[in-house]
Amino acid sequence: MAADSLPDPVQVIVKSVPGSTDTLGDCPFCQRVLLTLEEKKIPYETKLVDLSNKPEWFLKINPEGKVPVLKIAEDEWISDSDVITQIIEEKYPNPSFATPAEKASVGSKIFSSFVAFLKSKDPDDGSEQALLNELQALDEHLKINGPYINGEDISAADFSLAPKLFHLEVALDHFKDWRIPENLTYVNAYTKLLFNRDSFAKTKPAANEFVIAGWAPKVNA
Repeated sequence: MAADSLPDPVQVIVKSVPGSTDTLGDCPFCQRVLLTLEEKKIPYETKLVDLSNKPEWFLKINPEGKVPVLKIAEDEWISDSDVITQIIEEKYPNPSFATPAEKASVGSKIFSSFVAFLKSKDPDDGSEQALLNELQALDEHLKINGPYINGEDISAADFSLAPKLFHLEVALDHFKDWRIPENLTYVNAYTKLLFNRDSFAKTKPAANEFVIAGWAPKVNA
């Protein structure tokens, strides 16, 4: 093993479908890590954990019980997708997917705006408009800088945003009969570009129904 590499193959713990530790679940933060590994062509093994019935071995590794978790050394694991993807980028710099600082925060408020709108029960609370404002800002950025956030080449910012946009599309369509407006042509083209990548197809939730089931408790709270 090279001095600056992670254990080979890289081991990462991600969410499974509730009741089935053989089926990849619906966590967008887990998918972000898997996308990074896929795009860098790093060999990896996934350990799937049912978060509704967390096994003892997992809680010993990560007492907080959160995923994703990455093994970085013997008996040493780290969580948080921000930290994990940064470590992967540092350990495996080629190809580089680092996003320039001035573009790294593009689209960063879309997910929280989506969640607020999804959970909202008041059509006049401004949550829909707040989401539209964030999507409009992304559309304007892509119009000038696209097709990806950093131009012609995909980067870490896209790996972070792609799973969140997927959850946005699936959940809002199901729960609110809402879709990204057609006039946001650059955002719509961007989502198609991301979702059609082989890496995305390999790492997305096994079925849209799992995304819907994952958000249902929050919608119905």
